[in-house]
Amino acid sequence: MSAIRLLVLGAVRQHGRAHGYQVRNDLEYWGAHEWSNAKPGSIYHALKQMAKQGLLVAHEMAPSTVGGPPRVEYEITDNGTEEYFRLLREALRSHDQKADVLSAGIGLIVDLPRDEAVALLKERVAALEQWRSAVTGYYTPQDGPEQLGHIGELMNLWVHSADDGARWTRGLIQRIEAGAYTFAGEGEPFVGVLADGEPNPFATDGQQSKDVGR
Repeated sequence: MSAIRLLVLGAVRQHGRAHGYQVRNDLEYWGAHEWSNAKPGSIYHALKQMAKQGLLVAHEMAPSTVGGPPRVEYEITDNGTEEYFRLLREALRSHDQKADVLSAGIGLIVDLPRDEAVALLKERVAALEQWRSAVTGYYTPQDGPEQLGHIGELMNLWVHSADDGARWTRGLIQRIEAGAYTFAGEGEPFVGVLADGEPNPFATDGQQSKDVGR
């Protein structure tokens, strides 16, 4: 699973309609260019591909005020919304997601109802515990990694990763169950995207001053 599809669908959904530069700006605002594959080329490619797949609809607008080709704005479809929530749920429940996918899921978690978010995170804990159990079928942590030579270090890493992941996830579950954050259906939804033309303090190479017309 790639984080870029989840991130792009999430950004377009929050805007309602957005052009490529807005989506790029949002993902840089979230810092996604640092912790995921959300680079400019991959963002524009994802937008075009998902439009071809029927997850987004492309609206050709008036040309940019600085010239160039007409601007294209994207709007999420019903199929796109379904795919967005499928990806979001999978990002939260699976124990073996890459860090960028889990990060994207946590960044968008409040788009779900609170109870569902908790249930998905509990699935993640259970999967981590199952993974740990499978590893310890061959490796006894208290005996140390040396019991299996250097391969024991790999299994030791897996056990520690499972323990740390489960501990962190349980802490998040506790905070959510205690009432932290505003989830779907609880009030004014969280908006983490920038308004069109709003300067992005985290944009790279001066892009906040440019209109790429995409």
